[in-house]
Amino acid sequence: MSYVTKSPWIIHYDGSSCNGCDIEVLACLTPMYDAERFGIINTGNPKHADIFLVTGSVNEQNISVVKQIYEQMPEPKIVVAVGICATSGGIFRECYNVKGGVDTVIPVDVYVPGCAARPEAIIDGIVKGLDVLAEKHANMPKSSVSASDAAEEKVKDEDMAIEVRYYGKTAEELDEDIADERVSDAQSVKYYSSSDKDADDSGDKNNGKEEV
Repeated sequence: MSYVTKSPWIIHYDGSSCNGCDIEVLACLTPMYDAERFGIINTGNPKHADIFLVTGSVNEQNISVVKQIYEQMPEPKIVVAVGICATSGGIFRECYNVKGGVDTVIPVDVYVPGCAARPEAIIDGIVKGLDVLAEKHANMPKSSVSASDAAEEKVKDEDMAIEVRYYGKTAEELDEDIADERVSDAQSVKYYSSSDKDADDSGDKNNGKEEV
């Protein structure tokens, strides 16, 4: 775990499970098991994740979703299949619309069997996956490693970098957009103030007439 000195972020996707394994995944985040003591954080953005945690089998309708999430994750990355359905398809393996386990679509690094998988087993699988993540990082070309580290630091440490990643714009373009918005807001305030002033003037005149 020499490489994983920072918090490993995971993204959880439910393929087509009965929600039994999903409940156990949530249990890992409760104070009783406290997965965050390992620095594990659950994120909703695949571009910020290091670990892809999948529950449930893969069916014909979510194959593209699983592939898209996996492809959006930066290198190095690992996949953890949680539960017997994600591992091999489970009791749904022979269904007409089920492709099988997660490894039929994307490569899997760690298998956590069970129906449902216990929180202790899930945490143990993720911790073992960190060793695989460190090994993948060590085997990456130096240029790729430095670029990956720089991108990760930029996204996790700079708020503006997150905006750049979401909108695909450079920092300079974002500064220009923010400046334009401020000018637009200032003009709106100016026009609003002018209209209010005119309304107040007309109201004073009417009040004066009524008093007379």
